[in-house]
Amino acid sequence: MIDRTHKLSLTRQAKVLKISRGSLYYTPRPVSDRDLALMRRIDELHLTYPFAGSRMLQGLLLGEGCKVGRLHIRTLMKRMGIEAIYRRPNTSKPAPGHKIYPYLLRKLPITKANQVWAMDITYIPMRRGFVYLAAVVDWFSRRVLSWRLSITLETEFCIEAVEEAIARFGKPDIFNTDQGSQFTSIAFTKMLKDAGVAISMDGKGAWRDNVFAERLWRTIKYEEVYLHAYANVPEARAAIGEYLIFYNTIRPHSSLDRLTPDQAYFQPLQPIPVAA
Repeated sequence: MIDRTHKLSLTRQAKVLKISRGSLYYTPRPVSDRDLALMRRIDELHLTYPFAGSRMLQGLLLGEGCKVGRLHIRTLMKRMGIEAIYRRPNTSKPAPGHKIYPYLLRKLPITKANQVWAMDITYIPMRRGFVYLAAVVDWFSRRVLSWRLSITLETEFCIEAVEEAIARFGKPDIFNTDQGSQFTSIAFTKMLKDAGVAISMDGKGAWRDNVFAERLWRTIKYEEVYLHAYANVPEARAAIGEYLIFYNTIRPHSSLDRLTPDQAYFQPLQPIPVAA
């Protein structure tokens, strides 16, 4: 895909292919077939039991005849970028120089497109590896406005997705994320502030704040990702791209009175209040 001898710069090639520039310089570490299978199963269990931590996951896997240490499960969860979702004291500290912004959506009725956008990242298994999927979603319509795949959990591919969404659809009033390091980074928050967008961040580990993202990931994975074993990143990108076109334009949503996300975003028939 990337030709280092081409007259186009690597930055330009990455932009055309919609891949993160930083991933061009990343040398992936091999993951064993056993760990890839474990990560795939952990991902499935996490979607079903998002409250399950490493201890519970170890028990669930043991019940399926899979013996694996809890510390190893924690290591794989960290590599996948997932953690148990539950309410707990906020004892974590942001990375040095990273500011945590307040949650702005409590009791806020969401009644129109571009009022609130949200972004999250999820793990996508492939036949011989994995990638990460980041998506920008309009909360009112559930429309996926932009997305990116990356082989690393870096900030740059998230920024690229947001920049594309703003370039195509304007800017939202509020942009909501969790407290992941990608979203609290100086580069990410500066981009939003420079665009005049209010920044909102979920409470650490708050299950309520992750509901929309969890529903989206569950839908994408059960209706597309888990039905295929992508051979490589280009194949994953093409298949997920086709599915998201279907998701936005054809698939009706019960929460939208059976409208598609495109219909709710571009031609809302009437306000559809969405509780924050």
